[in-house]
Amino acid sequence: MLIVMKAGASPAQVRAICEHIERLGLRAHPIPGAQRTAIGITGNKGAIELSDLAGLDGVAEAIRVSKPYKLVSREVKPESTAFALGHAQLGGRELVLMAGPCAVETRDQVFRIAERVARAGAQALRGGAFKPRTSPYSFQGLEERGLEILAAAREAFGLAIVTEAIDHESLRLVAQYADMIQIGARNMQNFSLLRAAGRCAKPVLLKRGMAATLEEWLMSAEYLLSEGNYQVALCERGVRTFSDHSRNTLDLSVVPAVKELSHLPVIVDPSHGTGRRDRVLPLSRAAIAVGADGLIVEVHDEPERAFSDGLQSIYPEQLDQLSADLGKWAPLVGRGWRLTT
Repeated sequence: MLIVMKAGASPAQVRAICEHIERLGLRAHPIPGAQRTAIGITGNKGAIELSDLAGLDGVAEAIRVSKPYKLVSREVKPESTAFALGHAQLGGRELVLMAGPCAVETRDQVFRIAERVARAGAQALRGGAFKPRTSPYSFQGLEERGLEILAAAREAFGLAIVTEAIDHESLRLVAQYADMIQIGARNMQNFSLLRAAGRCAKPVLLKRGMAATLEEWLMSAEYLLSEGNYQVALCERGVRTFSDHSRNTLDLSVVPAVKELSHLPVIVDPSHGTGRRDRVLPLSRAAIAVGADGLIVEVHDEPERAFSDGLQSIYPEQLDQLSADLGKWAPLVGRGWRLTT
């Protein structure tokens, strides 16, 4: 259910409608728009009588939302969502680049890479302090010490920090140190973790599950928004297919599909999407061409010695080339890049 307020509706009228909805035992989600405010309604077990809401003061119309996902749908919010990430705006006109090592290994390693990431024009530093690995014997991350190193790099280089939470315990720590909480592919349908992340006052990057459909992905995002967190970005990171020429198959067709159905910004991860260093730059350019709002890529100055995912980590020099490419490609698709020449 969606309540669309009149163009001239006052904040007091919006508040009164929200309070009325709460008295009905439902949850109200006010969504300011360019021209008017919409109020999404969740928590109903069945149909709501439209006439009871359409006649309230300040209401223009009451609409039934046809999609199973409500708050992430463009039916509820036609305008694209944008929100602050550090000094950048994710979902705005300017593209956002997140870059850094797969895993935080040492302070020196993170600072070396962060310096190159900042020089290349990226707005955010990515790096894993908690690492959910296929093998229990693989490097699992430095945990809180890794978060402390990332926070120190933020202070030194002015980069926002994006890092993954893998369970409720790590979520508490990540929310304390990071600027954006990443929910990884393996946890896309960990609904308890999604609800908890939705109650955090931090932006969330929700990666698509390895075999998730578009609707399943959007329904997972709905869990975050239903808890009151509207600062959510979706991340396409490749899906499992029969192809054997890359680690995963990067589904770039899903980017315009998401844009048609949802107002949430979309980030593309060509590193996990291919698993190969030589594919990252070509598919980064393709991602921007199909409408992605930004990229998240893995960078390492010694990938042959990386603790994890060295084969898909690009060199700092390749990151510089990617930045130069963004400067050329962004204007062609009506976007901006901070290092455009």
